[in-house]
Amino acid sequence: MKHFLLAGIALAVAAPATARDLTIEDVATLSRVGAPAVSPDGRWLVWQQRETDLAANRGRYDLWKLDLKTKGAVPEKLVAEAEVNETSPAFGPDGTVFFQSDKGGEDSVQSIAITGGAAQSRFAPQGGFSGFKLSPDGTKLLVWADRKPGAPTIEPAMVKKDPNAGSGRVYDKLFVRHWDTWANGERSQLFVVPLDGGAAAAVPIAASLDGDTPSKPFGGAEEVSWSADGKTVYFALREAGRIEPLSTNLDIFAAPADGSAAPVNLTPENKGTDNLPTVSPDGKWLAWFAMARAGYEADRQVLMLRDLATGQVRALTQDWDRSVASIAWAPDSRTIYVTAQDTQEEPIFSVDPENGKVKRLTEQGVVSAVVPTGKGVVFAMNSLTAPDDFYLLRGKKAERLTSVNAAKLAGIDLPKVDRFRFTGANGDAVWGYAVRPASLAAGAKAPIAFIVHGGPQGSSNNSWSYRWNPAVFAGAGYAVVSVDFHGSTGYGQSFTDAIRNNWGGWPLEDLQKGLKAATDKFAYLDADNSCALGASYGGYMMNWIEGQWPNRFKCIVQHDGVFDARAMAYETEELWFDEWEHGGKAYYEDPQAFEKWNPVNHVAAWKTPQLVITGEKDFRIPYTQGIAAFTALQRRGIPSKLLVFPDENHWVLKPKNSMQWYREVLGWMGKYTKGE
Repeated sequence: MKHFLLAGIALAVAAPATARDLTIEDVATLSRVGAPAVSPDGRWLVWQQRETDLAANRGRYDLWKLDLKTKGAVPEKLVAEAEVNETSPAFGPDGTVFFQSDKGGEDSVQSIAITGGAAQSRFAPQGGFSGFKLSPDGTKLLVWADRKPGAPTIEPAMVKKDPNAGSGRVYDKLFVRHWDTWANGERSQLFVVPLDGGAAAAVPIAASLDGDTPSKPFGGAEEVSWSADGKTVYFALREAGRIEPLSTNLDIFAAPADGSAAPVNLTPENKGTDNLPTVSPDGKWLAWFAMARAGYEADRQVLMLRDLATGQVRALTQDWDRSVASIAWAPDSRTIYVTAQDTQEEPIFSVDPENGKVKRLTEQGVVSAVVPTGKGVVFAMNSLTAPDDFYLLRGKKAERLTSVNAAKLAGIDLPKVDRFRFTGANGDAVWGYAVRPASLAAGAKAPIAFIVHGGPQGSSNNSWSYRWNPAVFAGAGYAVVSVDFHGSTGYGQSFTDAIRNNWGGWPLEDLQKGLKAATDKFAYLDADNSCALGASYGGYMMNWIEGQWPNRFKCIVQHDGVFDARAMAYETEELWFDEWEHGGKAYYEDPQAFEKWNPVNHVAAWKTPQLVITGEKDFRIPYTQGIAAFTALQRRGIPSKLLVFPDENHWVLKPKNSMQWYREVLGWMGKYTKGE
């Protein structure tokens, strides 16, 4: 059986004679690398690195650097002021490093020489900002900040508050709340700022448009782009109005950087999502991805190419049945590097802009960042058994550049991962993996943690997680089994589409057949001693399993799962998702489409002990769904427990909360699988 490896590169740590298992305390305190940037001469790699401040229950960020030209060089801190977050490094054309800082409690853009020294403040507006992108010539900043729509300047307007005003919020259209935030009348807006010109010189770029750019809640620098000459800004935006919660129609706009004309929509014909505008270094081409179907957030993401001189547009990867997840141009503009999920991996691929030919460049592992240079491609990659580190790809050979967590992982024995394939619903091939605890004795069996991924258009892929981490479950003595059921990504668009109108059908069949296939194949799995766990759609599946597969598991852990499809249809914020998944109509137009797979209709069959977890700031699947499920369990007299995080959203992000989550989950599982 083939095992997961990090592109054949083992973790550079010599294991001591006596190893121990991984714990959530280990994972919570690991360093996390991100936002890599490479200097114009190719010598320096700079990145932001997060360290856990457990006492403050948060992460703190510093900037690190690595000399790529000196053999045996080790990472060094570039900027690391105590109590200050330094993030988002970017190189100017002369090699100066620009970055975002919250020194003094105010957001600013600062710069520093790669050799170190004192940082210089370059832009610090009142009211803060969310991010920035440096122009190619290093003379301007593209800044995005939350301001009132149509704001003429980045400086926030002074509003005199009525002393007799109440605290109520008033709305006349959706969104009233999104992800984890109540709407406050502000939009993420773009401003071009001449360096050292000050906030008064900031020019609004899209003030005439009603929408957020970058998009919320997760959009960032990847959704905006400078032209090569710095005269034009390209950005993605969904025009809002009353249809915003029903629309996935982000478009690509172009606007002059001096604000002299209104933005122009470059993709008005496509009613699906257009995003990740990326200009070639030679200034001739604009690349982006496009989804064809309106209202569907998981449609195939096809790489598009626009000739900026003629306006001619081509679909480069129309015949490639994978979704482009990131886009980066080679410095010579002759190659486009993309990442895309493919059978539980997310490798780097090259795409020829002339003919659309796709070539895979890396094998196992999930690539999380790509920075092409003249000497190769610098990338970040992780796997089920290793957090992100940086690598340099030259041709087909990947050289490891960092081992950021080597000291923290020394002495820890990580589990073994086995892939398996079986025939699932509709006679289709379905993939899964099993994780064997490192400390499991030869010939012994381990209780099973049967983990169902969310999305539902997602994947139980070969990636490291700081939330649901299979290696932590293995460290606690559980063998993890996970199946990429119909609806999962990385297997072609038709496989992903198969879950629509089918939430409790083929996916459940895949899970049932997959668990049997795994227990038949791997002798270390204790088939009669298992708990099922899932969040989001996986949480929905836990509630569905309660009524449809009630005799299989000794316990269930349900996190932020849908309990009542009717309530979900009216309580969630991004309506396009819920309505697309159930056929494309609102609940009142086609209630049976929602009721067909509604867990609330089968509560009478529930019997499995369940731990319910939810966050009060979760507006995607509101915490009322979790309370309702817990109420059903309690009224049925089923052993149950409710864990509510008042300060978390759809995810559990704070270190102490994450550790509490694992204590409760592993304690619940241990009670029913180990008699603890």
